[in-house]
Amino acid sequence: MNWNEKIQRKDVHVVVIGIGYVGLPLVVEFARAGFRVTGYDLDKRKVDKLAVGESYIEDISSESLRPHVAEGRLKATTNESVLATADAIIVCVPTPLNKTKEPDVSFIVSATEAIARHYKPGQCVVLESTTYPGTTRELVAPMLEKAGAKIGETLFLAFSPERVDPANKVYGTRNTPKVLGGATPNCLEVSVALYSKIIDKVVPVSSTDAAEMVKLLENTFRAVNIGLVNEVAIMCHKLGLDVWEIIDAAATKPFGFMKFTPGPGLGGHCIPIDPLYLSWKLRALKYTAEFIELADDINSAMPSYCVTRIADLLNDKGKAIKGSKVLIVGVAYKRDVSDMRESPAIDVVELLHKKGADISFVDPYVPVFEEGTMRLESLPIDTDASKFDIAVIVTDHTEFDYAKLVKTAPIIFDTRNATRVVGGSKDNVYLL
Repeated sequence: MNWNEKIQRKDVHVVVIGIGYVGLPLVVEFARAGFRVTGYDLDKRKVDKLAVGESYIEDISSESLRPHVAEGRLKATTNESVLATADAIIVCVPTPLNKTKEPDVSFIVSATEAIARHYKPGQCVVLESTTYPGTTRELVAPMLEKAGAKIGETLFLAFSPERVDPANKVYGTRNTPKVLGGATPNCLEVSVALYSKIIDKVVPVSSTDAAEMVKLLENTFRAVNIGLVNEVAIMCHKLGLDVWEIIDAAATKPFGFMKFTPGPGLGGHCIPIDPLYLSWKLRALKYTAEFIELADDINSAMPSYCVTRIADLLNDKGKAIKGSKVLIVGVAYKRDVSDMRESPAIDVVELLHKKGADISFVDPYVPVFEEGTMRLESLPIDTDASKFDIAVIVTDHTEFDYAKLVKTAPIIFDTRNATRVVGGSKDNVYLL
């Protein structure tokens, strides 16, 4: 199979394994580019929605799906036999941590086993799931070779780290540069040719290990800097200083400083998890990644620090945290998304619950909060905050009426500096 000719003719069937927040945008871009594309997932709900052109992700509109479904270019299935018909397979499965904060690559293993069962010569396989350096070379390649593939000859294997940023209005799949590392030069050539049809700028690197490390560096950089500014927030509180004023002033320096802001803890699918993949890999080589470990300690302790601050604020008003009515404002992991994965709100709510607080929450993106035996339903967005002892802003959704909140809530603990938009004197607002 001449890959360059097939790509030019758009005569390539692309199958994306995992059609969540990473896979679905890829499905859309390949369909837009004129390729036949199938989303394969074990989640029947997602498959059924995609099959009729209905989106389940905020960043992807149903309008962007339906024309491709109607024209037969975009399909979805729960049947893994579709892999046997694929020319290119892109793996976008989850890579969580287990309870001991070690990598769980079981989803990658399962996906690779499925590919191996349906292997046909000439396929291009690209792993996009974030993982530790060496995964593609040490884990994926041997499994495919066992199925009869000759990497670089009869199967072209690559790694390309996903760079999805939910709710980003500027950078999406097409205009975000794409790093690609091939298992061999031939693998790199084929995968670059394929991705160049849907990405404005492809950035080749020397190996799959290098591409895997790029992703971990990007998110370790963020985790370490967030850990630093979280500790600065704690220090500023002890010094009686406004950390937000300090950060904004420092950010006026046009060189040598990059602005990061503190918060109630890390959340989402990448920042709390990816650096620990690297830390785990280095421990196996008898090296301690001290910056990563320290940043994780600081960031993981932020929910507890926030609950301590909440207890102190209530105590200053003569109230115990036990029995106090606490309104959590926003529980998603970041602004204007519905994703709850690793959200710091989970720990904040659990800690408050253990201390006996009477907890309610409001979030226009998250209708139900479920954790363990706790199940809470979101209150209406116009809920009267005066009925609560304290309102805690955990996620700063743009839909919240912060002026009304400041006017009605007796105490506000603002972990995101969201109330800055109100302006004027805010004697009832206490910042992180």
